[in-house]
Amino acid sequence: MKIHLNQIPVEGLHLTGEEDCALGDLGSQEVRCVGPMRYSLDLGISDGSLWANGTIAQTVELACVACLEKFEHEIKVPAFALHTELHGPETVDITPFMREDILLNLPPYPHCDRDGGRVCKGAKVETHAEDQKGKADWSALDKLKLNR
Repeated sequence: MKIHLNQIPVEGLHLTGEEDCALGDLGSQEVRCVGPMRYSLDLGISDGSLWANGTIAQTVELACVACLEKFEHEIKVPAFALHTELHGPETVDITPFMREDILLNLPPYPHCDRDGGRVCKGAKVETHAEDQKGKADWSALDKLKLNR
């Protein structure tokens, strides 16, 4: 997302809209963008720096670590904040900053049942009646003969 500095008035600018996915090609099949990135940002220029704050959101497709099924998850960054020095007279690309915040908010171990909308097939643990008896396995140690 390129910001044209000449279009930002002294009192600041509010931008709301959608952009192409900021993640680009991650080189990973576990994360894939689904739809555009949505944003609502306030921008301004102060003392030779550009500042921005607001919210960004990106829907991605992830693979569950338990059942390996694909599911959609919305990554929300409710407090996106940026402050960067201006080095050029015309435009600033803030896409790398937005990409970084989205990547930092990716779940490290994604589970398809995280939001409560579904039940993960890999989370089901089957217990057998034999396992519930809980017999102590000290009998092998009781038979051990130690020579002193």
